[in-house]
Amino acid sequence: MDSEQRRKRKRINRPLNSPQHYFSVRSLILCFGFLAFLCFLSYRFSISSSAFRPVLVLSSLSLLSSSSSNSIEYYPEKILFPAKLKIEDRVLFPDHILLMVSNWDLQIKNSDELECVYYEALLNKNSNNSSDEIVALKRDVLSVDEYDEFQSIVRCPLPPVNYSLAVNLQRRGGNAIALYTGSGDGQSNQTVHSWETVAYAATLDGNTAVVFVKGLNLRPDRESAPNQFSCHFGFGNWEKDEKFVLTTNATTAAQEVVRCSLPRSIKKNPGKAQGIRVTIGMRPHVHAKAHDHVLVPSVAKIFNSKSEEQNKSKGKYELCVCTMVWNQASSLREWIMYHTWLGVERWFIYDNNSNDGIQEVIKELELEDYNISRHVWPWIKTQEAGFSHCTLRAKDECNWVGFMDVDEFFYFPFPTPRHRRFTKLGFPGQNSLRALVANFSSSTVAEIRTACHSFGPSGLSSPPSQGVTVGYTCRLQSPERHKSIVRPDALDSTLLNVVHHFHLRKGFKYLNLPQNTAVINHYKYQVWEAFRAKFFRRVATYVADWQENQNEGSRDRAPGLGTEPIEPPNWPQQFCEVWDTGLRDFVLANLADPSTGLVPWERYTENKVIDKTRNTI
Repeated sequence: MDSEQRRKRKRINRPLNSPQHYFSVRSLILCFGFLAFLCFLSYRFSISSSAFRPVLVLSSLSLLSSSSSNSIEYYPEKILFPAKLKIEDRVLFPDHILLMVSNWDLQIKNSDELECVYYEALLNKNSNNSSDEIVALKRDVLSVDEYDEFQSIVRCPLPPVNYSLAVNLQRRGGNAIALYTGSGDGQSNQTVHSWETVAYAATLDGNTAVVFVKGLNLRPDRESAPNQFSCHFGFGNWEKDEKFVLTTNATTAAQEVVRCSLPRSIKKNPGKAQGIRVTIGMRPHVHAKAHDHVLVPSVAKIFNSKSEEQNKSKGKYELCVCTMVWNQASSLREWIMYHTWLGVERWFIYDNNSNDGIQEVIKELELEDYNISRHVWPWIKTQEAGFSHCTLRAKDECNWVGFMDVDEFFYFPFPTPRHRRFTKLGFPGQNSLRALVANFSSSTVAEIRTACHSFGPSGLSSPPSQGVTVGYTCRLQSPERHKSIVRPDALDSTLLNVVHHFHLRKGFKYLNLPQNTAVINHYKYQVWEAFRAKFFRRVATYVADWQENQNEGSRDRAPGLGTEPIEPPNWPQQFCEVWDTGLRDFVLANLADPSTGLVPWERYTENKVIDKTRNTI
């Protein structure tokens, strides 16, 4: 057999699965597969220049239950237009949707400038519809507020049935500006977070980060094991990477507050924390490892405002007060003016979604040189967490911080010989409350507790013109609960509180003031016109709302009132066991104008009415 025949036989017997042959066949299959995929797309989605982006649509059942089913719908991108403002997050509440909007380049002035825009969920429509076929529904914005120096919040009504929860915004009377979450690369995040489970606020405290979280379901007034939690920091470009890349262990956990150590890079340069998104990781089960932690959805970003940094360099105030309010504009002036006379120097007002013009009242008080600041706190039923947040805010400014509601008034009855220790401090008189706390600043006393007397309508059917301190004079005989003034630097690292008092660090103690020395008049049961507003909701986390059929015999409720906002018979005479005119007499003797008899807050109201009449004429 010659050499030519041997070469032919080798070519015939060469294996068909040689690398060269396999490569050519695989390439041919891939080409045919890709062509088939393109044909399928052109038939199913009608490919055009319009791109599609996903929109998360939550089931309407999520409004009634914490469990919900999610579906993904698609909208043409050409209905979205880049703008200077961006919707960074959306949070679904029971009665509205909260939009968190960045305002780096452009401030939102008021709610009249914007409209809420809702798009059909397209559950029964083909996703290849053009933007002209998408039904957009517009509703008035409920309110607009400045959340911090970098973000504004916009509240929108809940969407109608079959409309997406991914609410958009547009300028009133103009084209849709479609504020959206994105980094400018066309990507759009339309996720809607449920208020049932979300990390909603975060702040720095020394070498730690304190994160406020809904949905941990931890026991009230109890410290929890921190080893089941971790903190995760979205270091880098969150909008582009959408990752939490730094993780630290939790050091404390209680109620809705988790404290974690800071990553080493942030410890060295705290300025790096500005704008970082933070969340909490939770163990899914007891035996889970750290890397198996389930991350809680988060809208929490770390921002330290310029004003807070500037206040750190100033000397501390001796006495400050923090409160959380909802629609208490009519009560705020009397409460501020009275306690300022007693010596309060600084005020922190946590506004929990008020819509009664309280912002204007606070501005007026600021113009009158009252040292008061309003902190927008849109997170419903989080009073305990809000108070914890306030202690961190006030720690660098105040030696003592009192935590009271705006219907609670500190009062010094005339001292008796039995309490000479307190008589030596000069009570009662102007700045007497500040003098009291200053007396304990260098001791191991870190919390001063004062009993509360609950007052009733006192026979009135309409709000008293001279304010609650003068108008309501009949109360229950026995005190109900107490309120506290604390040293923020002596609080336990968990920041654990039950509204009425805090947990203290080891080595510190609390003091109960004798009732004959000091009490708090709590004007809890006012005329029905004022009292029925409580039925809308309450701000405390672990206290049932008035309309809920829970703990109806609790002292946190009105005995015998039930769950309906219906005025009971003989309401003006209810809750009246002891006639007590002590604070009324004190106010009229020390604060009323000698010539007119008007108290300061009454004089302001009268002058405002006169000015309004003059302007009308």
